[in-house]
Amino acid sequence: MRELKILAVVVALTLITYWGVEPFAHSQMHPHVEAPDYEFKDVDGLNGLKGNADNGAILVQSNCTACHGIEKAGFPAVMDNASSAAAYGVVPPDLSTAGKLYNADYIAAFVKNPAKASKVEHKYVDGKVHPMPGYDWMQPQEIADIVAYLQSIAPKEMTNKEVFTNACQRCHSIKYGDMKGGTMQSFTPDANIKAYMGKNPPDLSQFIRSRGHQYLHEFVNNPQKHLEGTAMPRVGLTEEAETQVIAYLEEVGDSKKAEREELGPKFLIYLVIFAIFAWLWKSKQWREMH
Repeated sequence: MRELKILAVVVALTLITYWGVEPFAHSQMHPHVEAPDYEFKDVDGLNGLKGNADNGAILVQSNCTACHGIEKAGFPAVMDNASSAAAYGVVPPDLSTAGKLYNADYIAAFVKNPAKASKVEHKYVDGKVHPMPGYDWMQPQEIADIVAYLQSIAPKEMTNKEVFTNACQRCHSIKYGDMKGGTMQSFTPDANIKAYMGKNPPDLSQFIRSRGHQYLHEFVNNPQKHLEGTAMPRVGLTEEAETQVIAYLEEVGDSKKAEREELGPKFLIYLVIFAIFAWLWKSKQWREMH
C-alpha cells in the first residue's frame, strides 16, 4: 500500500508540473494566430461580378500567354523553365489549373495587384517591382471574365500530387516524392529562386512531421501570420486544394501514419495486461515475505 501512495504522489506531481509548464511552452513556440480565411475577405476581388468565359479567353490570350503557358488550351510556355527563371526570377505557372486551385476572389485581386494580394509588398521597395505587372487598369468586368475563363478550362478533379506540382513545385522540391527519378525537384533552378526569394525555399519532404497539419494550413493560407516579413507569398489556394497539398505532404513524409496509429491501441492494451501481471506477481511475492 505504501508503494501505491508513493506512486500516486509521483504521478500527481508529474501531472501538475506538465500541465503547468506545457501550455506556457506551447504558447511561446506556437503562438495563437487567426484561423485560415478561405474566402479571402481582405482582398479586392470580384465584388460579386460574374464573368464571361468567351471574353476572358480573348483577354487571357492577349495579356497572359506571353509569360504563362496554358497547355489545356493549346498554348505551351514560350520559354523553358531555365529561361523563364532567368527572366522572371521564378518560373511562371501554367494557368491550365489556376481556376481549380485558387480562390476566385484571390485570382481577381492577384491580377489587379500581385504583390498586394500575395502580401509581399515589403519585398518590392526602392524601385523593385513584382515580376508580374498589375492589371488594375483593366475594367472590373474584364478581370471577372478572365477568372471565368480560367475556371472554365480547369480540370474537375486533380490528384494530391498534381495539386502539389501545380501549386508548390515552382519553388519547392520534395525529393522523397521521387528520390531516384528526381522529378520532384523544384522547377526554378536553385540559383534563380535564391536570388528571387533571398534564400532557397526548403525541401518539403518532412514538413508534415516538423510542422504539423494546423501550422501548414495557417502558413500556406497566410505565411505572414507565422513569419512576419517572409518572402513566401500567400498562395491563395481554395480549402480543398490546400487540403490536398497537405495530404500529399503526408503521403510522402508520413506514409506509415495509419499503421502507427493502428499499432498504438494494441501496444497500450499490452502494457495494461503486462502491468496487471506485474502487480499480481508483486502481490504474491510480498504476501510470502510477510
